[in-house]
Amino acid sequence: MDSNKRPENMTRITTPELANAFIAEQIAAIKAQVGDKKVLLALSGGVDSSVVAALLIKAIGRQLVCVHVNHGLMRKGESEQVVKVFRDQLGANLVYIDATDRFLDKLAGVADPEAKRKVIGGEFIRVFEEEARKISGIEFLAQGTIYPDIIESDKGVKAHHNVGGLPEDLKFELVEPVKLLFKDEVRVVGTALGLPASMVHRQPFPGPGLGVRCTGAITRDRLAALREADAILREEFDKAGLVGKVWQYFTIVPDYRSTGVRNGGRVFDWPVIIRAVNTVDAMSATVPELDWALLKKITDRILSEVTGVCRVLYDLSPKGPATIEWE
Repeated sequence: MDSNKRPENMTRITTPELANAFIAEQIAAIKAQVGDKKVLLALSGGVDSSVVAALLIKAIGRQLVCVHVNHGLMRKGESEQVVKVFRDQLGANLVYIDATDRFLDKLAGVADPEAKRKVIGGEFIRVFEEEARKISGIEFLAQGTIYPDIIESDKGVKAHHNVGGLPEDLKFELVEPVKLLFKDEVRVVGTALGLPASMVHRQPFPGPGLGVRCTGAITRDRLAALREADAILREEFDKAGLVGKVWQYFTIVPDYRSTGVRNGGRVFDWPVIIRAVNTVDAMSATVPELDWALLKKITDRILSEVTGVCRVLYDLSPKGPATIEWE
């Protein structure tokens, strides 16, 4: 039987009872596969890697070594949440690496979106490889592969997973406990494992993080403005009860300025663009008709609280012709 093929009679995990049965089954399978050896996991803070981490902690405890690389392109508070949940609450063996300066220095002056992606992805592999070499006794690599990754790949698991591209001498046996689950099932399992709702229902977030929402060549001041504006947007959507009702929402700060007026004088500051979409499969997307009072409140907060911003816009473009992300 193909281990990468979901059995046709496999029950969809929709309830806590089904999730707990799956968790018990996977704990036994992980223990049988790993034994007393160490497992390495790149923990991004995303849904899939977080659920895999929580599952492995239940199964093998501190035999799991989680590596969280903060590349400086995370949303506000996300790296702190990873440390709080996994190290402080779940007792994970967590290695936290603040590589902000390393990534942003490498990205200085890089304006092309694809070039930025390659810099971020390549540097992540190098940082992860350096840490992997420091830890002795690692024989397994855990990954947050899920079933859509397998369906969408011609050769099985996609090549562009968290740590695809490691050198030959760091090839480990894979541990992929949620590879036959769909995203909605992973969320149900995450809830049953006790992960916070903000992590389980985390919005889709691109691998390069805020790097593709700070368009053009990234600067630290514009990145800071983007992070603050995004935090305000997420906070106000949460207050308005839109979490789970709008599929994805975020802000963009483009690499150009706009004339404005503040305190009786002329300013030349950045615009912030609000992007919100609803979709089923991310192949096409519509733009929700947000309440005007909500948009006004978000705008007022961004203009008064975020340094260097003088204008807020709402992107009304569906996919297609526009893509969801700006880069």
